[in-house]
Amino acid sequence: MAWDLLEILGNVFNLLDLLPNGSSSADLNYGDRKIKKKKSKYFTEKVSFAFLAVSSVLLFFVFKDPLPAEHYTQTLGVASLIGIAISGVLFFLLYIMELYYFKSLFKLLFFSGSVILFFISLTLCVYFKSGLFI
Repeated sequence: MAWDLLEILGNVFNLLDLLPNGSSSADLNYGDRKIKKKKSKYFTEKVSFAFLAVSSVLLFFVFKDPLPAEHYTQTLGVASLIGIAISGVLFFLLYIMELYYFKSLFKLLFFSGSVILFFISLTLCVYFKSGLFI
């Protein structure tokens, strides 16, 4: 007769699930309750506006001086693709953490567009202002 450790543990946990917890409503202390933080009504709009404000400042720093004349359209295209890829990774991570859900299509588009614009502007700022690539 072979003893399977996982089967034994499964049976023990099943027995523990059947036992009563031993706590009733009279045993609960009101001080032990966890206080839930109330989420702001316009949280996604505030975050989206913050991303737009930061990206506009970064784009101002990039475009206040003329861009180098050599292959600037190709550079803008590649930087845009890099920014879209980084934002796609962020959206995937938010989806995995179950934070990427919206009540309306407008909120989804506004948040996604502002994040994409932020990462494109960040990529352009790093590319043109760092001096490593020019």
